[in-house]
Amino acid sequence: MLDDTLLDDQRRLADADTDDLLRAAARAGAQVRATAEAAAELGVDRVMRERPRALVLITRPGVGPAVANLVTALLGPRCPVPVVVSDEAPGWVGALDVVLAHTEDPGDHVLAESVDLAGRRGARVLLTAEPDGPVAASAARHALLVPPRVPVPQGFGFVRVFAAWASALSALGLLEVDLTQVADELDREAERDHPVHESFVNPAKSLALRVAERTPLLWGLDDMATAVAGHGAGVLARHAGLVCDVAPHRQAITRTALHRRAVQGTSGADIFADPDEEPGGQVRVLLLAVRRGQQAEQAKLAAVRSLVGADVLEPAEEVSGGDAVCSALLALRFELASLYLGLAAGTLGGPGRYASAV
Repeated sequence: MLDDTLLDDQRRLADADTDDLLRAAARAGAQVRATAEAAAELGVDRVMRERPRALVLITRPGVGPAVANLVTALLGPRCPVPVVVSDEAPGWVGALDVVLAHTEDPGDHVLAESVDLAGRRGARVLLTAEPDGPVAASAARHALLVPPRVPVPQGFGFVRVFAAWASALSALGLLEVDLTQVADELDREAERDHPVHESFVNPAKSLALRVAERTPLLWGLDDMATAVAGHGAGVLARHAGLVCDVAPHRQAITRTALHRRAVQGTSGADIFADPDEEPGGQVRVLLLAVRRGQQAEQAKLAAVRSLVGADVLEPAEEVSGGDAVCSALLALRFELASLYLGLAAGTLGGPGRYASAV
């Protein structure tokens, strides 16, 4: 049962957030700064100076796959080196390659073996993980280990991993990311989404209410937006128990029945339709856009033309900054929205259900 009055009642919201998760998510900017500092102290610029034969992104359960998808999208098809995403080190990894890896499990033996293998073969390895356990031990002689410096619960390390990997990619000359600007915009987004701001002026609370008791269709208008949509679906499932559909808009069009439902749901043609009679319940279409430019604008206009009432989440209209900044901002907004929704629906924190404010 969704208690939307909870979102604008600061006292009840604080009481419900027993694990202080909203504050943890709001530390995204601090995570980026601390990670950038740690990477500089480790000498990432010096170690990652030469361009590799191949870039290997090792992802384990957690936020790693979403970060890998975003990094791959930011690098794009014009990346001068092949990018391989895998859950363990490929058998051919060697001294000419660079490996970026992440895990939230310090006892992840699969990753520990992968890091050890890549390191023994001379590959340059950067690892984001806890400072203790088998994974950290495997990195002791063979890898640059970037441990978390800003304590947050598991599941809130998306921006930390992104910052560490972006530092390496910048040193390699493959991707230019201004992490200081990323951190500043994340701080501003956290302020906009602060619990003190009411729902009608709080982007995260507004997003939470828009997807509440709906099936969100998170359709990306570009590869980076689709990657962030995957992260958004993950945090909505984790904190709010919400099931989402994630797809590039071009792919969503080919799924005829679902796309027809999306068109009908955004047309507003029948305002008296009974949502309980819809198979699978009502849907909420969210079109996500990160990339700017004429081609991106044409894609957005085409999508909006067929989905007239769809919500368009386009951070570039709100902030200055490049694709990396907008992607990180949108990821944080989804994290905070999922927490607000989880608290209001009783899927995390508190007793599980809240009485009406009146």
